[in-house]
Amino acid sequence: MLKNMRKNVKSLAPILWFVILAFIITIFVDWGGAGRVRGGQSATIIATVGKEKIPVETYLGTLQQRIEALRQQMPELDQNFIQQLNVPQQVLEQVIQQALLIQVARDMGIQASDFEIRERVKSYPVFQRDGRFVGFDEYQRILNMNRMSAAEFEAGLQNDIIIEKVVKVITAGVTVSENELWENYKKTTESTRLEYLIIPEDKMELAQEPTTEALQEYFSSHQDDYQIPEKRSATYVFLKSEDLKSEIQLEDEEIEEYYEANQAQFEEPEAVRASRIFLPIGDKEAAQVAAEMSTIREQLQQGEDFASLAKSVSQDEKADLGGDWGEFEWKRLDPEEQNIIAQLEAGELSEVVELNDGASLLKVTEKRPAVQKSLEEVRDNIQNILLDQKSQEMAEQRITELEREARRGESLAQAAQELGFPSLDSGLLAEGDTIPDIDSSGSISRALFGLQDLEISAPVYTYSGVGLAQLQTVEPARPATFAEAEDEVKEDMNLERKRQLALEKAQALGAELQARTFEQVSESHDLEYKTAEEHKREQYLSVVGENSEIDNFAFTAPLNTVSDPLRTANGYVLVRVLDRTEVTREQFQDNVDTEREGLLEQKRNRVFASFYSKLRDEKNVKPNYSLFYQINSEVLSYFNR
Repeated sequence: MLKNMRKNVKSLAPILWFVILAFIITIFVDWGGAGRVRGGQSATIIATVGKEKIPVETYLGTLQQRIEALRQQMPELDQNFIQQLNVPQQVLEQVIQQALLIQVARDMGIQASDFEIRERVKSYPVFQRDGRFVGFDEYQRILNMNRMSAAEFEAGLQNDIIIEKVVKVITAGVTVSENELWENYKKTTESTRLEYLIIPEDKMELAQEPTTEALQEYFSSHQDDYQIPEKRSATYVFLKSEDLKSEIQLEDEEIEEYYEANQAQFEEPEAVRASRIFLPIGDKEAAQVAAEMSTIREQLQQGEDFASLAKSVSQDEKADLGGDWGEFEWKRLDPEEQNIIAQLEAGELSEVVELNDGASLLKVTEKRPAVQKSLEEVRDNIQNILLDQKSQEMAEQRITELEREARRGESLAQAAQELGFPSLDSGLLAEGDTIPDIDSSGSISRALFGLQDLEISAPVYTYSGVGLAQLQTVEPARPATFAEAEDEVKEDMNLERKRQLALEKAQALGAELQARTFEQVSESHDLEYKTAEEHKREQYLSVVGENSEIDNFAFTAPLNTVSDPLRTANGYVLVRVLDRTEVTREQFQDNVDTEREGLLEQKRNRVFASFYSKLRDEKNVKPNYSLFYQINSEVLSYFNR
């Protein structure tokens, strides 16, 4: 969906959304991320989008919100996993995208009226009781509980409505033809039953390694493939936050003061464990399913065990667990169900909940009140937080002093020697190359490619600390010599030879399959044999992935025909079509409206993605990566607990 491309707050269920917002407002001051950033105006701007500057607070709040949403589902979430998921980069792109679309809205004169905002407020399930808006007083009370003003909440809704309108304007001219609908219907509905045999290149054994002469000949015929990119070297100084912690002595009074000032940060929130019985509508009428659920509810009221009944009648992913959705996963349920669960007391059973796709019964099996953790319980956490803060502040102070001295004398190495910092030689680095244990994201090497000869960089922040670099040498891009590329040439040539061996083996097996089954051949040659019971066009095929050649064969070849060897990313595959389910024009006409809606959405997504890509280039988007890494280091340290 287009709205999911924005991945904004609205994509979260309303109740979880409020939990997150409460978290942001509570901890924003506690962490004080932007407040401790130094360096003038540029240190408060996370990105420029055209003439507009995005303040760091916008990025920081959105990042904290996204991380907390993840932590609701993964309580053990830590900073390493957050980085692996690439969350900071995704959030940065999100705030840039919102800023770009709001600019487009201004250019187009698109606005959101007060009426539209009010109607959007009323549509939220969390603001409804029995299908009706709860009223302005209750609406404000709910917002107050979550430490948010109506103005803040409605400003977010206003942007959301405006962005939706922009997307509609951008994609307004998208249409689909009857032929497109028919082809897409076949693609999504028709299926085949396949069996296939995988012949991977990496299992092919070469009789001998290629000679030097053969490698040189291969290199000569593929010389354009082997290039040495531009590389740069620098003198750099890097201060690791972790190393500075040994210089910091924390007093008990500091830990106690932090605890007193940030108690909300150490409150264990209310825990609710919920269970569910669900019946889908399927081929039945909604009223019939609701009636069946009412009968089940009567059984429960008469003493039937919820878990036992859920195992026997429920039809959702938690049925085998007795309907237990735990303390966190129930927040993935329909917003209406979440709202009901939040209002139930421990042991209480809900009324029948009628949903678009079925009906459910909900029960809160456990409810623990919020608990304030004691100072002793969180002492180590506070100590880690304070050490992170103080080490970052110390690193910033020292790097600022070093930068001032280096610029005065125009020599980073000399300034480092005078101030007692070790200076290092980066060696030749391509843009984006990493420096082990210091810069796993390549920030320092990227900074070098924005410098002139002997220019000193601004402070470069990474997840490990902060550094300065002075450009020393530039080695232009050039063709590689055979000696420089020999290892890569050998790897490429051997891969090509193995690919040819895999093709020859696949051809031989194709002949063998005329007399033997796929399973027999796979066993005798120690190859992987797979089946696909319901394969559709452009669908991922186990081990192989998506493959247009296989799809073409699967939907055109006569049944029980063995294919010629078909190329895959890692070798070859032989395929036999065992059965095929095809659709008729009559079936298509019965589903044409649904098909049109789905295909239009897909085409709109593609049009929007193309528009956004061009818009990003035109508006000259410039992220402030130094501040980006500095802020991330500070924020993520909070989650390393």
